[in-house]
Amino acid sequence: MRCFVAGGAGFIGSNLVPRLLEQDWSITVYDNLSGGRQEFLTPFFKHKRFKFIQANLLNRGLLDKYIKGHDVIFHLVASSDISLGIKKTDLDLKNSFLTTFNILDSMRKNKIKKLVFTSSGSIYGEYKKVPFKEGIGPILPLSLYAASKVASEAYVSAFCSVYGIRAWIFRLANIDGPNATHGVVFDFIKKLKGNPRKLQILGDGNQKKPYLFVGECIDGMLYAFTRANDKLNYFNLSPNDTVDVKGIAKIIIKEMRLNNVRFTFTNTEGGWPGDQKEIWLNTSKINALGWKAKLSSGKAVRLAALKLLNKEEL
Repeated sequence: MRCFVAGGAGFIGSNLVPRLLEQDWSITVYDNLSGGRQEFLTPFFKHKRFKFIQANLLNRGLLDKYIKGHDVIFHLVASSDISLGIKKTDLDLKNSFLTTFNILDSMRKNKIKKLVFTSSGSIYGEYKKVPFKEGIGPILPLSLYAASKVASEAYVSAFCSVYGIRAWIFRLANIDGPNATHGVVFDFIKKLKGNPRKLQILGDGNQKKPYLFVGECIDGMLYAFTRANDKLNYFNLSPNDTVDVKGIAKIIIKEMRLNNVRFTFTNTEGGWPGDQKEIWLNTSKINALGWKAKLSSGKAVRLAALKLLNKEEL
């Protein structure tokens, strides 16, 4: 199987690449390194079934050239810093939506028929009935990042209908683990290393969201890709629970063996404008397919913290 991994030097992509190599896939990673890191892929550079292209998905000439001849596209590209989209209002438009359109149109041009796309649980917005199930609506996103994912999903659906593409869309929980360069676990560890006596928490600390360890994220994506056979397949990918931000802080403090850490809060409605107070994803659809997360949100956070702290699991 020949696969093209857009964003393969990023957090999820760099964890996906070794898994695909283990399964004898031939891989082209296409990444402009604006968010990804080349060193995440260094162990694979001498592998005969691995190729790295440093280029931007907004460059249609290069994209059309390098995407040609692949069997399946993994589109993992997005702006990882959601709050940055508040200041740069075209950031998510370019990095999340226009990259999706370019990939889809290049697939059409090159007659590539399979797409795996990472969306987000943030697309559901402030829907009142939790946990969020795939078929609910209307979908009213709160952030520009989430809006770009909704628009991307809509275009994926349309290209599947018009051009015969088959797609697998995954609405992800918060993902954490090795190679993370952002996110609450990464940020809390960084803050506590700088000041082990005080931790500032954005919002009031009561925001509740699901957390999935990156290895389980890859498991779920590949499981559904090999078993779900509709023209358009879409799943929430998540454990069936949540953990609040204060709970995450306590887990990390425990693993760092710190005492008497004082919490301070910004006491805003969320961590930033567009941040959701609660995301809880209904996983019954992918559970019925036969996949279920092994780790709870709290255990996923703990394991991610251990990996980022370079500690063995206790």
